[in-house]
Amino acid sequence: MAQEIRLYTKYQLEEHCRVNLEGSQAHYLINVMRCEIGDRISLFNGRDGQWQAEVTSISKRSISLIALAKMRGQSPSPDLWLVFAPIKGKSELVVEKATELGVSKIIPVVTRHCVVRSVNMEKLEAHAIEASEQCERLDVPTLETHKDLSHLLGAWDGNRKLLYGDESGKGTSLTKVLNDMKQEKIAILIGPEGGFADDEFSMLRACGFTIPFGMGPRILRADTAAVSALACVQSHMGDWDLQPHFIGNKN
Repeated sequence: MAQEIRLYTKYQLEEHCRVNLEGSQAHYLINVMRCEIGDRISLFNGRDGQWQAEVTSISKRSISLIALAKMRGQSPSPDLWLVFAPIKGKSELVVEKATELGVSKIIPVVTRHCVVRSVNMEKLEAHAIEASEQCERLDVPTLETHKDLSHLLGAWDGNRKLLYGDESGKGTSLTKVLNDMKQEKIAILIGPEGGFADDEFSMLRACGFTIPFGMGPRILRADTAAVSALACVQSHMGDWDLQPHFIGNKN
């Protein structure tokens, strides 16, 4: 086994604990990566750091490992959220890139002009887990069940600023918005490809915790806007300077 493997597990991880993997993870290790007894892989669960584990037994549909030693201590991800309107054929891509950019919570939200009215949360979670494994995160972002915009705003914690992309041209540049902010809790809201409806803009502007922002003279597709906005926030007030950078897929 030449490649390094990282896998997310819900098992508790501590020295000498045993982990039994089944289903898609067992299939991946046994049939794709051709793991053998004695091979070592990395495990993380979002709580106990990253552990080196050794394969101890293999059956047709399961594989067992034992945790040997902690390789990295647990560290928190940036307290940055993404709220986005589902995009036909691209919601999984948005979740994947948001995970790579360190987002700690992702909330799909249905708006008036959404083409997609529902999302497959299990599929989105699978993409978040795979992205976390690839990018060397020690956790997986929380995916909250999708809701409509009025419900979202009505239940919002006003202590967290909600920065929303304003394609009408009335928003301040995102750079200026971030420059004017202190180290506050932030969520980014990206609307649908068709933009927010007039009454949705009215709802957003009436909230005391929302801030409209613009992203330059070009009209960005929703998936591009989400990734670009998150990158701007991370560059300005995130954790990019605290970790080494890797280029390419290590798995």
